[in-house]
Amino acid sequence: MRVIVDAQLPPALARWLSALGHEAEHVVDFGGEGTTDSVIWERACEVGAVLFSKDEDFALRARGSAAGPSVVWIRKGNTRRVDLLIWLERLLPSIEAAVQSGERVIELH
Repeated sequence: MRVIVDAQLPPALARWLSALGHEAEHVVDFGGEGTTDSVIWERACEVGAVLFSKDEDFALRARGSAAGPSVVWIRKGNTRRVDLLIWLERLLPSIEAAVQSGERVIELH
């Protein structure tokens, strides 16, 4: 799975996904923290990536568009990086299955 991790999530998430065999990059890897949502969306479309974000705007955009990336919308409150990765570790198989089945928005609570 190709993944772009948005700025509200830690770069460690992209590194963790890469260590698991996914092709992942954090927004700071290609544009920096001030990168606009439009640039992030276009990059995800261009490279065929799933977008991991806490930003509701991406979820709304994915729901309102027939084209574009799938969005993993993380609605978990602020948490320590290690706790976030542990939480996502148990959800990753279902995220991968949802992306494979073509779901546009995968909402995680």
